Parts: sequence; structure tokens; C-alpha cells
Amino acid sequence: EVQLVESGGGLVQAGGSLRLSCTTSGFTFEDYAIGWFRQAPGKEREIVSCISSWDGNIYYANSVKGRFTTSSDNAKNTVYLQMSSLKPEDTAVYYCAADTRTSRSRVGTDVYEYNNWGQGTQVTVSS
Repeated sequence: EVQLVESGGGLVQAGGSLRLSCTTSGFTFEDYAIGWFRQAPGKEREIVSCISSWDGNIYYANSVKGRFTTSSDNAKNTVYLQMSSLKPEDTAVYYCAADTRTSRSRVGTDVYEYNNWGQGTQVTVSS
């Protein structure tokens, strides 16, 4: 059974930092793309970042480029999202997702390209 569990969310002041973790199980971690998405109240779920562990390629949305860093630890089957210089507009529920339908190929940036999701973790940035 594929499982993704996010942790590390919380309340932080603007300009602060948080590190989210996504611990996975039930699939060969390094063969599939992992994405970070977020959804703010009243808004659609959007891509934040995604990583292909087999070649190290990482994508960032323009809104977080230069502030967020995605990394992976293949030995721990875990992906991290280091968030710095946080802004109130970063407030959202953050989800990690895995595309286990395509091995070592595409790295999607759309919600529909991922078929396994975690439960989400709340990030709140106060002004």
C-alpha cells in the first residue's frame, strides 16, 4: 500500500522558516516523481515543487523560487521542503504526492498527474 505522510507544518511569522517532510512507503521511492502542492482557502491546489530522485531534477513554481528548497533522502524514502522567507501568501495546506504510474519518466506539475496523496499539513504565516 502506497502511503505518504507529511509533517512539519505550523504557525510562523513572516520572514521565518519551516521544513516540511514527506515520508513515503509502499513503492520504490527513487523511481517516481514526488511533488509538493498547496491549497489555500478558496483557491485551487497548485504546484510548489517536484523532484525526480533518479536524476535529481527539481522544479519550482515561480512564486517560491529562491525561497524554497526541495531535497530527498533516498535511504529514508523522504522528501523535504525547506521554506524560508515565508510570506503570509504562503499560508495553505501543503500536500506531497507521488506519481506511481510512470517510472523514471515524467515529472508532472499538474494535480491530475499524481495518483497518491498525503493527508496534508497546515502552514500558517502571520504578518
